[in-house]
Amino acid sequence: MDKKMNVQVQPQSKMTPDEYFEFDNKSDIRHEFFDGELFAMTGATKNHNLINTSLTVNLVNGITNSTCRVFSNDMRVKIENGYVYPDLAVACSDLEFESNDLDTLTNPIVIVEILSNSTEAFDRGDKFSYYRMIPTLKEYILVSQNKCRVEQFIRKEKKMWSMLYYEDMAQIMKIESVNCELLLSDIYKWVEFNK
Repeated sequence: MDKKMNVQVQPQSKMTPDEYFEFDNKSDIRHEFFDGELFAMTGATKNHNLINTSLTVNLVNGITNSTCRVFSNDMRVKIENGYVYPDLAVACSDLEFESNDLDTLTNPIVIVEILSNSTEAFDRGDKFSYYRMIPTLKEYILVSQNKCRVEQFIRKEKKMWSMLYYEDMAQIMKIESVNCELLLSDIYKWVEFNK
């Protein structure tokens, strides 16, 4: 989704996590939650939806480890100081959830965000720093919806990440942590970039 709106839903006072869950579970739209503040999620563009669908299908078909599961943008993920809805999350082996309702994943191995003009700075900055605090996370992937460009961040050690950069439709991105290869032309299938 084209993630956070720049307008807080409830700016006057901080919410507790319980208040957030009650509000988010009753709402028709999803909200991300950071340090007691609530942020509404906005709708997605055509390119965003096409990329999300292609990524989901190709990840599901490409993962050779049968214990891995792909979750699309309605799976909430726990971060140290809140809750987010990444565009895609992959978890393997024993899936871990924050509670018995199984709607908040706590052990993603791969997270994918599809960049938009309104969220790119956040996805690259603060949100990536939140994701880096998830001990199970091994790869963070940013996908542009405006041009053929994918950036893959791979955890090498606790505080050391490497980055691979792809911008050719013929390139193959290897997602080592889930033993999957994705061709960029498959990720961008049906996507039309503005000239």
